[in-house]
Amino acid sequence: MSNNRSSFSGRIGFVLAAAGSAVGLGNLWRFPYLAASHGGGIFILCYIILALTFGFALMTTEIAIGRKTGLSCIGAYQALSRKFTFLGYVAWLVPIIILPYYSVIGGWVCKYISVYLTGQAQAAAADGGAFFGTFISSPGEPLGWFCLFLALTSVAVLLGVEKGVEKVSKWMMPILIVLIIGICAYALTMDGALEGLKYYLVPDFSKFSLSTITAAMGQLFYSMSLAMGIMVTYGSYTRKDISLVKSVNQIELFDTGVAMLAGLVIIPTVFAFQGEAGLSAAGPGLMFQSLPMIFAEMPGGQFVGLAFFVLVLLAALTSSISLMETIVSMFMDKLKLGRRAAGVLVLAVSLVMGIPSSLGNGVWSHITLLGRDFLSFFDFVSNNIIMPVVALLTCILIGWVIGTKTVTDEVTRNGEAFGRKRLYEIMIKYFAPVFLIVILLEGIGVLKV
Repeated sequence: MSNNRSSFSGRIGFVLAAAGSAVGLGNLWRFPYLAASHGGGIFILCYIILALTFGFALMTTEIAIGRKTGLSCIGAYQALSRKFTFLGYVAWLVPIIILPYYSVIGGWVCKYISVYLTGQAQAAAADGGAFFGTFISSPGEPLGWFCLFLALTSVAVLLGVEKGVEKVSKWMMPILIVLIIGICAYALTMDGALEGLKYYLVPDFSKFSLSTITAAMGQLFYSMSLAMGIMVTYGSYTRKDISLVKSVNQIELFDTGVAMLAGLVIIPTVFAFQGEAGLSAAGPGLMFQSLPMIFAEMPGGQFVGLAFFVLVLLAALTSSISLMETIVSMFMDKLKLGRRAAGVLVLAVSLVMGIPSSLGNGVWSHITLLGRDFLSFFDFVSNNIIMPVVALLTCILIGWVIGTKTVTDEVTRNGEAFGRKRLYEIMIKYFAPVFLIVILLEGIGVLKV
């Protein structure tokens, strides 16, 4: 690692920044829906088991690669094997694709915060959620909110690793946890919520199937910010004396804990007002249509709705900051740019790339790619194709080309015990590649389970 490379101040800063990256929109709108549609408690059980095995192995690998090489993803993969230099470029593509459309969604969240601040909660819930469709199809307003969200992200990144990324995460993550626990406690006091809680937490083994496992694998993979170059980049900012084992365990705990709490907010709330049938909505439909209708019906719903969307904004920002930081870090390494120049360049590129996603449900709705609007297309390419390929090739590189000793030596460099070393080696060489092939084939529609 070069002497002038930025770094986190310590383990807490690194863990909160990495956990902030992992905790994003996927935890808040995808996890509860998948849990609800795949048997509730049995999905949770599968998810926790996979987090301790599959997720642990992939996250340990990426963070160790970053810290060992002291480089962002392109340089890191090149340092491990020149034949796999291309893999760093492919991984770097992921945040470049995701950041613009993710910021468009972040802009939608900003809009809904303004809705609740200005007393328009009832309007947002009227006509079966038509408010959201009208908003995203308008030509100018979504662009403005998209620019605002991207600007907020840029400020944190331009301030640097310790003063920006780390400090923002140290403030945002505790606030996020307090908000989600508070909303969760309120949600569980509502009539009918306990039935939703039972459905969510008590495993029903009669609902177990292969699709339960594949859904849990897919969610875990996307939720933990894997195969995006993010954990490699954050690993490169981590001091050599930091315990990787403890750090990975704490990041997993944060990520899984927030996802679980999100489910405790959403599933009992939806159950209380709409029953099990109300759990069928996913993604934007759940976040921007179903939940506002529920908030409009509950006592104090305007305040609960405001708190909820502030929570969502914090989660979205911590993830978008990690996406932008990964791209900026790469420009700094490869083009030898300063942070400010690299940040402005990434901001400009992201603004241009985000315009199609922002207008794709409005004036450009007649343009589709593979039958999808721009936002859905970029999401499909990055999440369903590139990310599984990057993770699969990383497993092949570590497990079969250069050997798992490269990672395990980095993990134990300070004499630290690696209690799950044998599990790690088996997962990277055998199980994780199989899981990733399943995720890839299911994601592109070849495999139906």
